[in-house]
Order: sequence, then structure tokens, then C-alpha cells
Amino acid sequence: MAGSNAHFYRPAEGTGLPHDPFNAIVGPRPIGWISSADRSGARNLAPYSFFNGFNYHPPIIGFSSIGWKDTVANVDATGEFVWNLATRSLATQMNETAASFPAERDEFDDAGLTPVPSTVVSAPRVLESPVNFECQLTQITRLQRPDGTAVDTWLVLGEVVAVHIDRALLTDGVYDTARPHPILRAGGPASYAEISPSAMFEMTRPS
Repeated sequence: MAGSNAHFYRPAEGTGLPHDPFNAIVGPRPIGWISSADRSGARNLAPYSFFNGFNYHPPIIGFSSIGWKDTVANVDATGEFVWNLATRSLATQMNETAASFPAERDEFDDAGLTPVPSTVVSAPRVLESPVNFECQLTQITRLQRPDGTAVDTWLVLGEVVAVHIDRALLTDGVYDTARPHPILRAGGPASYAEISPSAMFEMTRPS
């Protein structure tokens, strides 16, 4: 326990550390690798490190964008997006899609990835990704501070309306979380984590 040996700071006044530890403490975090398209069909693919699931039935996922970026603009215009699972074998290509490109630039082409049509939504899926969630927008919410001051960050929530899973990841019908070796965002400018079978353990929730 930290106790009296704790490093204390108020974020608004600075951390007093060489690097802000917030991202390292709240992590590793699942990666929101989001594909979208504008109304003309121009594709976009970008990873978001603030991502998670927020409801079970119906399944609702969400990602947070610092700044009104192309992905948010596309989702706002079309009401649709796709989440694609980022794995260790796709890490380099996922990272390439994080570059800041003009809206007309196609990140699928730059990263050598294959866009394929979704079943329900108009946004494309990443063929190479073993799991895809097709989503319909439910909310876009601008974040704010306690006094109501707006922050230049938007939380995008969407209901998962269709799911694609590589059958190799199912064992007797049960999804194997570690088998695709998903990667997660950790702290600092370049730190990631990988989920491997050895990282898994079982613990039953009390009734």
C-alpha cells in the first residue's frame, strides 16, 4: 500500500513526474480499432486507446476521441462504424493506421489491409482481423469538466448489431480470449501489452 509513501499530486497543477502516469495506471486498455466511411464511401481506419464495452444486453461499446477527428465525423454523418480486434500479428499495421492523414487518404491501403463489406452497416470491416463488431451509433457525447466546461473530447457509443468471429477462436462454442493474442494499450508513448494463454487465470464470482 502507498500510505505515507504515496506520491500525491493534483492533475490540474501538474504531476511532478517526468511523464503523466494516468495512461499507464489505467491500463492496459483494449484498443478501439475503428473502421468507418463517410457518406461518399471514402474509408477510414484508426485506433483509439480509450475504448471498452459498456453494456451486455444489448451489447454497447464505446471509444473516446480527443478532438473531432475523421472517424467521429464519419460516424456522426452515417451513424455506423465497425470495431476490429487488434492482435499481435496485426500490431504493426494497426500502428500504421494511427498516423495523421488527410481525410481522403485510405488507411486500409497504407497499412496493406483488406476492406470487406459488412453485413448490416455500410462501414467496411478489416478482413485480417479475427473479430469484427458491426455497430450502429447510439450516442455522441462531448465530455465536460465538473463546472460544465466542455472538453475537446467526444465519447462515441454504438450498439453491436452484427458480430464476425473466426471459428478457430471458438472451443466447443466458447470464445478463447487469449488465442488470437490481442494487444492492449499501456502507458507512455509506445507501450503495449499482449494477452497470451499464460496470462490467463480463472476466478469464480461469488454468488
